[in-house]
Amino acid sequence: MILPSISIHKLIDSLTRSKASFALYRQPWTDEPILVLQESREAHILNDLTGLNGKQGFLIAPFKQTEQHPIVLIRPDHRVCEWEAISETLDQFAKAHPEEIPASPNELPLVSANQAFQPDLSEKDKETYEEAFKRFIGPLQQNTFQKLVLSRCIHQDLPEDFSPLSAFVNACNNYPRMMISLCHTPETGTWLGSTPEIILSGHDTQWHTVSLAGTMPMQGDVMPTEWSEKNQREQAFVSDYIRKTVKQFGSKITEKGPYTARAGELVHLKTDFNFQLKDASNLGNILKELHPTPAVCGLPKQEAYTFIEENEGFDRNYYAGIIGWLDPQEDTSLYVNLRCMKIKGKKSILYAGGGILPSSTLETEWEETQQKLKTMLKIL
Repeated sequence: MILPSISIHKLIDSLTRSKASFALYRQPWTDEPILVLQESREAHILNDLTGLNGKQGFLIAPFKQTEQHPIVLIRPDHRVCEWEAISETLDQFAKAHPEEIPASPNELPLVSANQAFQPDLSEKDKETYEEAFKRFIGPLQQNTFQKLVLSRCIHQDLPEDFSPLSAFVNACNNYPRMMISLCHTPETGTWLGSTPEIILSGHDTQWHTVSLAGTMPMQGDVMPTEWSEKNQREQAFVSDYIRKTVKQFGSKITEKGPYTARAGELVHLKTDFNFQLKDASNLGNILKELHPTPAVCGLPKQEAYTFIEENEGFDRNYYAGIIGWLDPQEDTSLYVNLRCMKIKGKKSILYAGGGILPSSTLETEWEETQQKLKTMLKIL
């Protein structure tokens, strides 16, 4: 993907510092940017995922819905594809709402990454992670939980010439298999993500979700395929939960997997679930049952959800939530918000996590989060 014109580049970067609501995203294996832009400021705020039933728009939902982190649906007052149409739409928006467009820097970076920028991925916060790991591994070894997901975040200064749009294009070019998104609302702030995990997609009566768990690094250009028992068990837990949930709503369910799927410089175990829905107007009900899946939470689900909130040690915010396009009448493509970062001025917060089982070891789990954080650091 190439950058658009300088004027559009500046407009999109400016919108990330504005009170406007928009999402720019690209689906896997395409080179087509899609813009969803809301004309007025008032966001569509929901208190529960079931409120999405029959709705259309770009969804940004948190891991845990709170007053500070609401479920936000960006209304598609404008939804256009390709840079030329996006340029026309943004030009019209800027003329109609000049007060929404803050001033931009005169100079914008090239799409190539800033080679002089050295992100900090040291082990300075390993002690904090180790303390959290001890809190998580104890109940697992006592059989209180089958699985827990432990995540962490790092605070990272951004390059002096950082451009959200340049980072978005970098992500598109580096990760063709992932859904790439750059979205901003006054309620959520600005988020940039590169996620491999579908939570719900489809149209009409044909629908799809996945079980994605277990992680290994690529071996150069070779995909490893020999999975440890721990990784296989972790993925099986997720698959069992997805299978039971889908049966509540769908029929004619088929499975493919588990198989090895690449996501950037990592690989995961993946199972595809395809099913039929008689009525797509209740997608919010399905999402409420699916989210959060054991891939980002644990089992038993509700107990793990509460345990994470009380013991993880930080606020997940919109990490491990839901992001993507919702349209029960046409195509829906919703993803788990993984490999993501929150952007605030010259600072960013990056998030990563991994599934913990009784057999997990501190060093292995720490290294997995390090590898996942590199996914976003690579595009800065």
